[in-house]
Amino acid sequence: MTGPLSGIRIFDMTRILAGPTATQILADLGADVIKVERPGTGDDVRGWGPPYLRTPDGEEAPRDSVYFNAANRNKRSMTLNLADPEGQALAKRLIARSDVLFENYKVGDLAKYGLAYDQIRDDFPSLIYCSLTGFGQTGPYAPRAGFDLVAQAMGGIMSITGTEDQTPVKVGVGIADLMCGMYANTAILAALRHRDATGEGQQIDMALLDTQVAWLVNEGMNHLHTGAVPRAWGTGHVSIVPYQAFPASDGYFILAVGTDRQFVAFCEFAGRPDLPKDARFAANADRVRNRAACVEAVSALTAAHPVDYWLENLSRIKVPCAPVNTIDQVFEDPQVKAREMVVEIEHPVSGKPERYLANPIKMSKTPPQYRRPAPTLGQHTEEVLGELLEMDAGEVAALRERGVI
Repeated sequence: MTGPLSGIRIFDMTRILAGPTATQILADLGADVIKVERPGTGDDVRGWGPPYLRTPDGEEAPRDSVYFNAANRNKRSMTLNLADPEGQALAKRLIARSDVLFENYKVGDLAKYGLAYDQIRDDFPSLIYCSLTGFGQTGPYAPRAGFDLVAQAMGGIMSITGTEDQTPVKVGVGIADLMCGMYANTAILAALRHRDATGEGQQIDMALLDTQVAWLVNEGMNHLHTGAVPRAWGTGHVSIVPYQAFPASDGYFILAVGTDRQFVAFCEFAGRPDLPKDARFAANADRVRNRAACVEAVSALTAAHPVDYWLENLSRIKVPCAPVNTIDQVFEDPQVKAREMVVEIEHPVSGKPERYLANPIKMSKTPPQYRRPAPTLGQHTEEVLGELLEMDAGEVAALRERGVI
């Protein structure tokens, strides 16, 4: 195994999306991620379909959803019954061979199995123990279950997504989950560096709500400094105008004027060189204060020509613009193709290469690698126990017979 994280082993007790997407990134970069799943059922997301992968004869594989495959590439799956004392003992033996334990159980649940951080930290003083929950290990909401939609709602992002005149709108993917996983990975890498320097492990306490609040970024800061409550701007921007979707004669496109120079260039090309001379539109701050009038003036110009006209010509004069692509159009975009954002990996369920979203990290020396597809349930149980604990086939079979794995 190669990669910048080669030699790092993750005991991955996460499920659904936040933890699995985080550990998939670590796996892409070379970490040995051992995904620990419940015997018989595994990660809940395995059944979140359709769509599912299909067997060579066209049948749906009900424990291998496409959703599961989106977040579990490059991992090894083993089953382990943590409710069984023997399973708990096996978990501790495997943790002893790991650098990181990553879990997203509800606060207090792992204590029932003797696997809470306070219960094992003295036995494994160099272990990085990452806990990811909805609300963190402390505070009045700590015992609650947390989900992406809950974090989006409570964390404010839904109040500034969509437009003011519609029902609440969430981001189209589980962005609170994804961002929490990203922050968790940064913390894990920092903790590993600290451990390498001092030998000390530590617990990392990550919460969906915390990270959602953190990535309110400029809108959160605007409120903290002014007291104003941010509103939903649709495709618009609170601090930049014109910067949103505009009508063309045959659809919509994005015009993202970020500087006064770009506004002048747009207006000159559109046949209204006088607009930037209007005191209401002279500088970005003026355009923000006179947003409605500016958007109305620009819309009148853009509506006169089709989308392709604007995309071709505005790009030529270095005014940022873009089509509003559907998902199928994204994967046909020549830039997306040139950046190789889709990879194919042979999958044992379908018996053919399956398409995966590629890791966006580009590194000149140690790029992400695609060693294996998302695993089938318990696919590597025997392999992991044999490799790490030197168990033979008979011992593994006996564990399976007793319901431990």
